[in-house]
Amino acid sequence: MREFVVEADGGSRGNPGPAGYGAVVSDAATGETLAEAAEYIGVATNNVAEYRGLLAGLRAARELDPQARVHVRMDSKLVIEQMSGRWKIKHPAMKPLAAQAATVFPQDRVTYEWIPRERNAHADRLANEAMDAGRRGEPWSPAASRAGLDAPSAVPPRRARRVTRRRARRGYARRWRRGRARAPPAAPGTPQWSGLPGVRNRRARRREPLLRTPPCGTPAP
Repeated sequence: MREFVVEADGGSRGNPGPAGYGAVVSDAATGETLAEAAEYIGVATNNVAEYRGLLAGLRAARELDPQARVHVRMDSKLVIEQMSGRWKIKHPAMKPLAAQAATVFPQDRVTYEWIPRERNAHADRLANEAMDAGRRGEPWSPAASRAGLDAPSAVPPRRARRVTRRRARRGYARRWRRGRARAPPAAPGTPQWSGLPGVRNRRARRREPLLRTPPCGTPAP
């Protein structure tokens, strides 16, 4: 059974005001974008636009494979909680949209997840493109869309590696031994240390005489 990821977003410039939505369907295994949808819907609230985007994304996924499993990701906490059944739907304009979205796929094949806005950039750009096209009196055109090119990757970035003091000292010493870093100045007559605690230059260590402790009772030379 195939699995799709639906990312949807909606926006309203004025709330209520000129509104539009965007939706993206991608393959859950490869991350490949399979379908995009966007539309200017006239004057509406932001929440109504969010629901319209969800409905468009689910319908686009059904056209690809009506037997697939769908994982919906949106940055609207309201829509996610209401469609998950944890919050009640009180707004009269959202009730019919939620009812339509619930019938696109069986409930046991759809899961919902809230994500931060920055991870929903593709759908957000589609919604803004639709609103911009509506302001010009034009329909949104998939051929002219740059939402997929401008949006960052849907794969979350790796966490930056924490650079501790010990790791920094080791890295500096490694670069110095390879001749890629300068050693700090040392006092005359002292062995060439790296200047970092616990790290010593191999060359200086080879130049130093080997000191051995004499046996007990033997006078030192």
